[in-house]
Amino acid sequence: MNPLVQLAAEAEKENPLVPPIPELIIGLIAFVIVFGFLAKKLLPNINKVLEQRREAIEGGIEKAEAAQTEAQSVLEQYKAQLAEARHEAARLRQEAQEQGATLIAEMRAEGQRQREEIIAAGHSQIEADRKAAASALRQDVGKLATDLAGKLVGESLEDHARQSRTIDRFLGELEEKAEAAR
Repeated sequence: MNPLVQLAAEAEKENPLVPPIPELIIGLIAFVIVFGFLAKKLLPNINKVLEQRREAIEGGIEKAEAAQTEAQSVLEQYKAQLAEARHEAARLRQEAQEQGATLIAEMRAEGQRQREEIIAAGHSQIEADRKAAASALRQDVGKLATDLAGKLVGESLEDHARQSRTIDRFLGELEEKAEAAR
């Protein structure tokens, strides 16, 4: 027979997809040994590491939730304090405006009082100056009148009592005429 035909006949006997039985049994025993080793030694370590990671993740989530809750609480406190500070600032502004208005009213009243005092002092000073001027004028007019009357009469009118009465009577008549003319 031909070597090629013989090779083709052997190839038909052996299926490359189906291994021989002894190899299959040895492979299966080796797989069980490796799987048993992995299950006994490596799998608990892997499970332990996975459990630690899971706990760390869950703990991180819990910590994050706690931090978020605390942050929310702090935010609410901050908002409350800010609202209180705004309210206090508004109250202080209102008080300052009221105090300012009160102070302005007090200053106006004080200014009005001082103005009235100045006006009253001015009026009393004017009245005193008027009386002093009138008195000085009476004396000057009286002296001039007596000198003139003495020159007209030709004798001295030096009697002071008579002179004062005459001057007073004359000026009184002038004042009556001035008031009647008004």
